[in-house]
This record gives sequence, structure tokens and C-alpha cells, in this order.
Amino acid sequence: MKKHKKTITLEDYVKAVKRADREIRQDVLGPGFHSVTRVHRSKKLYTRKHKHKGSDLG
Repeated sequence: MKKHKKTITLEDYVKAVKRADREIRQDVLGPGFHSVTRVHRSKKLYTRKHKHKGSDLG
């Protein structure tokens, strides 16, 4: 009797990687929602922080 090898589809692989990534991120950052991407801030955005006072933004 021959046993058939189960092939892993691309969809199964992506699903497994996403699940592992989510578990790792929750171990590091804690439970709850954490955004993966952040909104890009414009260089022209006004800020009062001291480290930005001397920058050459105009």
C-alpha cells in the first residue's frame, strides 16, 4: 500500500506564514491590534520638538 504525499499549496503556505507572523508579533508586542504599516508624515508638517528646530525645512 502506497502512501500519498500531501503537497502544500501556495495558499496553505501563505496562511501558515501569516499565522506564525501574527503569533510572533503578539509575543513581542503583547495582545491586541498593532498596525503593520504607519502613515507617512510629511516633511513640512509642523512640530515643536527640539530635535526638529534646526532642520532646513524653510
